Amino acid sequence: MLIFSCFTFVKIQAQQSYADSLKNDFLYAKEDSTKTIALYRLAWYYSLLYPDSALYYADKLIQFSSKENHLPAKALGYICKGEALDRVASYPEALESAFQGLEIAKTLHSHRSFVMGRAYSLIGHVYSMTGNDKESAGYLHSALGLLETSQEHAEDLCLARFSMAFSMLGTGHKDSALYYIGKATSMYADPVNQRDPGPWLCLITGNIYRIGGNYDSAEYYYREGIKVTEKFNAPFAGVFFYQNLAGILYKKKEMDSCIYYAQRALLMSQQYKYKNFEVGASGFLAEVYDKKNVDSAYKYIRMMVAANEEVNNASKGRQFQKVSSDVEKKEKELADAKARFQNSLKLYGLITLLSFFVIIAIIFWRNNRQRKKANTLLTEQKEKLEHALAELKTTQYQLIQSEKMASLGELTAGIAHEIQNPLNFVNNFSEVNEELIRELKTEAEKGNVEEVKAIANDIALNSEKINHHGKRADTIVKGMLQHSRAGSGQKEPTDINKLADEYIKLAYHGLKARDKSFNANLKTDLDNSIGKINVAPQEIGRVILNVINNAFYAVNEKQKQNLNGYEPTVTITTAKRNGKIEIKVKDNGIGIPQKIVGKIFQPFFTTKPTGQGTGLGLSLAYDVITKGHGGEMGVETKESEGSEFIIWLPLN
Repeated sequence: MLIFSCFTFVKIQAQQSYADSLKNDFLYAKEDSTKTIALYRLAWYYSLLYPDSALYYADKLIQFSSKENHLPAKALGYICKGEALDRVASYPEALESAFQGLEIAKTLHSHRSFVMGRAYSLIGHVYSMTGNDKESAGYLHSALGLLETSQEHAEDLCLARFSMAFSMLGTGHKDSALYYIGKATSMYADPVNQRDPGPWLCLITGNIYRIGGNYDSAEYYYREGIKVTEKFNAPFAGVFFYQNLAGILYKKKEMDSCIYYAQRALLMSQQYKYKNFEVGASGFLAEVYDKKNVDSAYKYIRMMVAANEEVNNASKGRQFQKVSSDVEKKEKELADAKARFQNSLKLYGLITLLSFFVIIAIIFWRNNRQRKKANTLLTEQKEKLEHALAELKTTQYQLIQSEKMASLGELTAGIAHEIQNPLNFVNNFSEVNEELIRELKTEAEKGNVEEVKAIANDIALNSEKINHHGKRADTIVKGMLQHSRAGSGQKEPTDINKLADEYIKLAYHGLKARDKSFNANLKTDLDNSIGKINVAPQEIGRVILNVINNAFYAVNEKQKQNLNGYEPTVTITTAKRNGKIEIKVKDNGIGIPQKIVGKIFQPFFTTKPTGQGTGLGLSLAYDVITKGHGGEMGVETKESEGSEFIIWLPLN
């Protein structure tokens, strides 16, 4: 476990001799710990310069540490791989590698806090690069707690604090960003490399001024950062500064300088294969040249597209390589497992197979038995439910028909009164026509042509009246039949005023015929502008009849109290309001107690004495209006003063 005692991070001077010495350590060192350290440093070294080489050495580190069962080095191998993938904008793969390293780190007994802190720091950085600053802040907070506890490698703690500052700035918490900048800069006195505070302090300070709109101060810190990165050959940080400085100069309209630094950013991105930065830099130059030089703009657009395709193709290639590697690994593991356990599998295979089939047979037998019992029970319950439902539907139908016939019975006397008038006219005009026919014969024998014509005209006129009153009687009979019939609920254009007027008269004469002492004032206020509306006439007729009968019952009950000066009055009004037809039936009867108003539309609820009401009238009426016609029905009442039932029907 000497690897961590030797992890002292060197200054990046971009010297080939340093990389060569690390390669020699890996190739010729006798101790495994020395080889592991060399691979780790190579992966870290190249992650800041050449990400492709970093990926190669990170994979080598993973393979070597897996072979040696060195879990800390294996976890760091995945973290280094994630850092290299982050440099080439393969963020999903970078996250996958970081989480793989984290899962291994959680199993460690030594250096656990440091390795987990490195993993959380990388995860937070990747989320920050993809614009998910809130997610980034959570992981970086965990990283800081672990790295501060581990007290290993202050460089990583410093870098995590700067990453947290960037995330805080991204979420708009400027004061928190400044706090973490202060914590990071307090750790080192001089800027030595990309992992030390100098470049990143300049970058985030410049970003703070840029966000605040102070472009001159932002430009100053970006230029200072460039000096540091050029001095110590820190290309990854340098690309940030060149791009940000180009953006500031673009805002200040210093176009020549803007183009110069943008091109520097592009060249450095191409040199070190930072493809995500190459996409950004070429896109920015295309935007700058868009209104200045179309040919140049087109050139940079092509460069941006080509870089973007390389990013995507590289990602796909790595995915394919990963899948191939995983398949080969699994095949090798399978072959090894077969070689190790071949004899034991032969010995116990048959017993296991037989036991399996016995258990399966028992399970199938038990499940089949339980399923049969359940099916039998479900069938019995289904038959009972179907029988109960059929009985319920039959009872419901009978109750509805009973209610309809009850209302028809209440109409009988009124119908008889209404039909008597046209019959009387038919009889009278028939008798008159008999006398006129005799006169016609007499005048015809005398040869009095003019008198014959006059009498014939009178007979024809009387025949028209007989026909008219006969049709009136026929209409009344048909209406009665319609009321008693089940009906299909078919809607048709209907004169609602005529329907209301007809039923209030029938209800009144019906009650008058049953109770000779009953008398009431009937008032109608019908809006003639309503015209015909699309309703089911027999259903709406039953609703109006039910409400009017209730009104007559209420005023009749109050009349029996022999109150001084009381005049029973029932008023029916119709009106067109707010795209709806409003029908009101108002009485000055006994009213409804407030404690039962909420129950009057419930089935089988009635305030009438036993035998005088089914309790279904208002319930059926409410369903007809609300469910059958999409309308509304309500009541306003005051006990001992009267009630007003209101029906609203849609106009269309």
